[in-house]
Amino acid sequence: MCTSIIFSPRDHYFGRNLDLEVTFGQQVVITPRDYVFKFRDMPEIDHHYAMVGIALNADSYPLYFDAANEKGLGMVGLNYPDNAVYYDVKEGKDNIASFEFIPWILGQAATVAEAKKLLSTINITKKNFSDKMQASPLHWIIADKTGVSIVVETDADGMHVYDNPVGCLTNNPQFPKQLSNLNNYQDVSPAMPKNNFSSKIKMDGYSRGLGSRNLPGGMDAESRFVRVAFNKFNAPVADTEEENIDTYFHILHSVEQQKGLDQVGPDAFEYTIYSDGTNLDKGIFYYTTYTDKQIKVVDMNKENLDSKDLITFDMLTKTTFNHQN
Repeated sequence: MCTSIIFSPRDHYFGRNLDLEVTFGQQVVITPRDYVFKFRDMPEIDHHYAMVGIALNADSYPLYFDAANEKGLGMVGLNYPDNAVYYDVKEGKDNIASFEFIPWILGQAATVAEAKKLLSTINITKKNFSDKMQASPLHWIIADKTGVSIVVETDADGMHVYDNPVGCLTNNPQFPKQLSNLNNYQDVSPAMPKNNFSSKIKMDGYSRGLGSRNLPGGMDAESRFVRVAFNKFNAPVADTEEENIDTYFHILHSVEQQKGLDQVGPDAFEYTIYSDGTNLDKGIFYYTTYTDKQIKVVDMNKENLDSKDLITFDMLTKTTFNHQN
């Protein structure tokens, strides 16, 4: 499964944890403005906004898991099994396959408002990239550098676009149910709790952190949604990029999955393969991996964004140690 947030201390940081039991050889991929995006049912786009993110480079086509463009609009696809429905091609609609959805939006929209206009005519089709690469059941969060975000879900009763007041997304159930579930945690607080049980009983605050005692700790999507929202809303705001991006990764790592805790098959466990985030104001991409928590940086502005060829960087995964003696 996965978790995504938009964190806005001063600049706006947007990205995700990718939680799966297998890795696909994904890379950091910059798609420059003149790379030609070809679509199955729509005309190709030969000039568009540049974007950076994590993708599988499939025969020189970037299958983006998540990305952000040079204008400060970002998009993340997260697993949405048993709910996601893709549709037959419909006449009069912009028919976009799910694997084409991120480049279609990020290539043309600079803001969430512009993305909403594109969404009003989109039909997400059930076409696969290839016989060996079937469409994944996804829903999406889209955010821009104002801090605004929306959620897109394609269900059996059609496509839904929701404003996202919490700036978070995980997986099942549907987004409105995730929001409603937050009502169950109104008593959770970073402060020590007050005694509302009875004035006749003296309560002993026997431990620090009792205000968050009822915060859910499971690997499931509902627990992660509540926990990451709480952690994000209570995170400190700093004055420097380094401090704020460090806090951003602390938030994501607070809901990461350790190997051995989420069994999905015999001897198979889901884990957080990578965590990433883009400074939407500056176009700087950051990531960590399961085996290397040192933050890596790719600045898309240092590359030739007017070229036609994909720019790729292998993800650094080797554990590093800083010896001090």
